[in-house]
Amino acid sequence: MKQILFIILLFTFIGSNAQDIYLHCGKIIDTKKGKVLVNKTIIVSGIIIKNIEDGFSVPKHKDDIVIDLKNKTVLPGLIDLHVHIESETSPNKYLEVFTLNDADIAFNASEIANRTLLAGFTTVRDLGGRGVNVSLRNAIKNGKVIGPRIFTAEKSLGTTGGHADPTNGRRKELMGDPGPKEGVVNSVDDARKAVRQRYKNGADWIKITATGGVLSLAKSGKNPQFTEEEIKAIVITAKDYGMFVAAHAHGDEGIRRAIRAGVKTIEHGTLMSEATMELMKQYDTYLVPTITAGKYVSEKAKIPNYYPAIIVPKALEIGPKIQEMFALAYKKGVNIAFGTDAGVFPHGENGKEFGYMVEAGMPALETIQSATITNAKILQMENEIGQLLPGFLADIIAVNDDPSQNINTMENVVFVMKEGKVYKE
Repeated sequence: MKQILFIILLFTFIGSNAQDIYLHCGKIIDTKKGKVLVNKTIIVSGIIIKNIEDGFSVPKHKDDIVIDLKNKTVLPGLIDLHVHIESETSPNKYLEVFTLNDADIAFNASEIANRTLLAGFTTVRDLGGRGVNVSLRNAIKNGKVIGPRIFTAEKSLGTTGGHADPTNGRRKELMGDPGPKEGVVNSVDDARKAVRQRYKNGADWIKITATGGVLSLAKSGKNPQFTEEEIKAIVITAKDYGMFVAAHAHGDEGIRRAIRAGVKTIEHGTLMSEATMELMKQYDTYLVPTITAGKYVSEKAKIPNYYPAIIVPKALEIGPKIQEMFALAYKKGVNIAFGTDAGVFPHGENGKEFGYMVEAGMPALETIQSATITNAKILQMENEIGQLLPGFLADIIAVNDDPSQNINTMENVVFVMKEGKVYKE
């Protein structure tokens, strides 16, 4: 009885002395309205935003904390819908499948997760790895590792010899015949089983490679690689298990099949025709352009031996075209979601995507909306993240300048709070 009384008194004491954090903000971005507001105080209590007040409010309790961001611009934590948090570009990357154990990948991924968070991305969607991404998501959620909130597709789904076939490029006796368990699909039945296996393995999303890819050890970077019936089976099965589908796609025919089959997002979309853009609008599909990745691979392909020889012509052909396609898609009114393909380029440089989107004609505040309210909606977290509002999770970042005037400031995030805890100040 004495023990119970002591615990009750202890929690009463802690509750009465809980610290609130007062963020004095010179400017904040209203992502819902796409406006810059001035001189506000954001009051954070625990993991949520308690209130937002005009002016610079005085703390109500002596233990409350004040953080001075009066000469900064404050935004909701950013959301990147396309990262590969288990790996990172290097000339040795294609050997790592043979040299790195899952434990090695896990330690590397934990450092990458920390770097991503400090770059201002408090939430990410991981679109394919070896399965360590599920354990990393859980470790971050349980407070064992520092990093962004992760929604993961676990292992991407491909076809035999396709972009996500894990045995591409190996000698014949090492190729084997991977199937749905390994994420390789060759029929409608395979499609259903592969989705169910991802669910069993802990995935939040399903990612398919609807066309060839640039960085796989295979000849084509644009041919369609799933039948429409297979994609439909994937989408329907994913829906049964409470998941949506993202489709990597460069070539136009593969994009069209994926849209008609009901995928939620098209990743890259490089060779998309104007007619397919209209189809995206008809089906309310989102484009995740990943301009940064396209620019990076096209530059690295010019360096001898950075990529295997089979990749170089694909990188030189496809990489430079993404930004031009994005410019047209935006003008046509296609739904745009923010995603970078970080891992194809160094993690932590995700913020470069904002500048490339602005270069292509998207207004600065709209690029920020794409990385906040739009992505929160796609992740079905629109009532928790993506805006600075009372009751929302206290995912808050700050940059030195007003991004509506200088979008490149998004490459240098100087303050990061996730769920009320400060990670960078």
